[in-house]
Amino acid sequence: MDDSTVREHKKGSKGPYNFYIVTISTSRFEKYGSVSSPLEAEDLSGQLMEETVLAAGHRISGYSLIKDDKTSITDTVTKALSSNANIVLTSGGTGLASKDVTIESVAPMFEKDIPGFGEVFRSKSTAEIGVSVILTRACAGIIAGKVVFCLPGSPAAVKLALGEIILPEAGHIVKHAGQ
Repeated sequence: MDDSTVREHKKGSKGPYNFYIVTISTSRFEKYGSVSSPLEAEDLSGQLMEETVLAAGHRISGYSLIKDDKTSITDTVTKALSSNANIVLTSGGTGLASKDVTIESVAPMFEKDIPGFGEVFRSKSTAEIGVSVILTRACAGIIAGKVVFCLPGSPAAVKLALGEIILPEAGHIVKHAGQ
């Protein structure tokens, strides 16, 4: 595809968009409980998500800090989807440990998978962390016309995912997800 074809395909997908942030961390939840902002929970990844989204001209429609269990995750993602959010960002619980259940909780909710997100995320992450990238199960999909991204909990992963993949394509993805 040449540049003009790509521009035409993305036409009408500028935003701004509403993002809902969900941090999944049992230890942080046990320490801070239910809070209304990442700052209150010393949530560096949540703070980075919020700052990056706002700096790109988008809006935050909500924030939740929850423990790493299926019920909390599915209930909170459902709540986020019922808000005015166009995009839901989860952070944490994407690894291989038995306590990491974000993917098992969220992926079955997807009406459509976006496999390219996980593929590109892992490809770009290789430069930073090498073959350890195989330990992440980061993924994305569409639920009820909205986009959900499941990111690892590290600030470096959040920075990479938002800065190099999600924000540059947000409008394009939201446009197609709602069709």
